[in-house]
Amino acid sequence: MISPSVFNLSEPFRGIVPPMVSPLLDSNTVDKEGLERLVEHLIRGGVHGIFVLGTTGEGASLSASLRRELISLTARQVKGRLPVFVGISDSSIEESRAMAAFAAESGADAIVATPPFYFGIGQEEIADYFMALADDVALPLFLYNIPSVAKTGIAPETVKRLSSHPKIIGLKDSSGNAVYLNTVLYLMQGEAAFSLLVGPEEMLATAVLSGAHGGVNGGANIFPRLYVSLYNACIEKDFHQIGILRQKVMEVSEKIYGIDDSAGAYLKGLKASLSLLGICNDFLAPPFRRFGEVERSLVKENLEGLSAMEYINAGE
Repeated sequence: MISPSVFNLSEPFRGIVPPMVSPLLDSNTVDKEGLERLVEHLIRGGVHGIFVLGTTGEGASLSASLRRELISLTARQVKGRLPVFVGISDSSIEESRAMAAFAAESGADAIVATPPFYFGIGQEEIADYFMALADDVALPLFLYNIPSVAKTGIAPETVKRLSSHPKIIGLKDSSGNAVYLNTVLYLMQGEAAFSLLVGPEEMLATAVLSGAHGGVNGGANIFPRLYVSLYNACIEKDFHQIGILRQKVMEVSEKIYGIDDSAGAYLKGLKASLSLLGICNDFLAPPFRRFGEVERSLVKENLEGLSAMEYINAGE
């Protein structure tokens, strides 16, 4: 049964929406107990929504059956306490439509999609693709701009054009491009109901102070309260707290994501941290592999230093 939308379509969605990691025991098995612990950890941390099967959730590496299982298990665990966003990105629009339908039937609240990847496509084709997708889905749709993995970015003018569709209600920008972000903010000034969420957490404070509506930040998997507190400080224009909390977010970036320069070091650091905290398994879907003992020891040492700081877990 499709749940009624939790979104007030007359104003933008706001807040911190962690792109949840996908707890796995192996490439075909969900770590169900870990998933339950992770969902509860995020909710206790005060987040405003949960995003399943994004880049951090390794959505592109998982089988369709495993993705469906993660969607249904997450929606069941959340039990309507928060909006559940589901990534439906695929190179085939039919596969995206099918996953969108499953997300709606499972009780999710919104879907998120990149442009179709593999082929390089033009902006007219991107617009046509999203218009066709939005016409055929039951849930509100967030555009996902991440040219580093999708190959093609969604131009600011295309975002503006697509915002005219009643089902397209927001953008997650993970480009890390400040000029792009500010151009979108400028073009969307008159769109009071359109939500702009930023991916790179290093940009969260600047983005929200500039007019963005929140963040989809990987570090919130580990320390949800930190990112919620930084977001709240930005909303309240508490520049003293912003300075303190932004520094701590940068420490997470350096000490958890920067363990080495291997491909996927960000994901490896996140999952190693969650494993060390006893929340979920650190298995990564192929082609990635989890950190070895040397790297894991470094994560443990850095994590202990971060976790000792009272701002991290306050309120959890």
